[in-house]
Amino acid sequence: MKTEPDPLTVANRLRPVLVHVSRHLRREIESLGVTPGQVSLLVLIRDHPGVGTSDLAARERTSTPTMCVHVDRLEHAGLVTRTRRAESDRRRVGLHLTEEGERVLLAARSQRTAWLATRLRALDDEELRLVEAAIEPLGRMLERGR
Repeated sequence: MKTEPDPLTVANRLRPVLVHVSRHLRREIESLGVTPGQVSLLVLIRDHPGVGTSDLAARERTSTPTMCVHVDRLEHAGLVTRTRRAESDRRRVGLHLTEEGERVLLAARSQRTAWLATRLRALDDEELRLVEAAIEPLGRMLERGR
């Protein structure tokens, strides 16, 4: 007789696997000279062109001064630019990715995808089907948690 899976038991088994995968994916970008946090900010800036530093800080749940430090580093590295959002308020500055920022994001995605694809190729067909079947429910689980 098969019993229904217990969410706590599944969570205890799933958590270390997700942590391990996440750790490996973070390591894949070390050669690009950016941190996982910087990649996360670059994605937000790419997805919200012209976003302000305070808006970015709110999205990342950090202070504006802290976010300014992070953005300064990205700008110094040539990954983002600051542009005035309105002539009427010269303090309002929007953030945009540079070509180099776009290149870094593309390289990060490519390297992470290649690492993951290599591991998935080691699975047999049934295991790969099971992983694929888990993608949609995991995505829904994450969306509900926002």
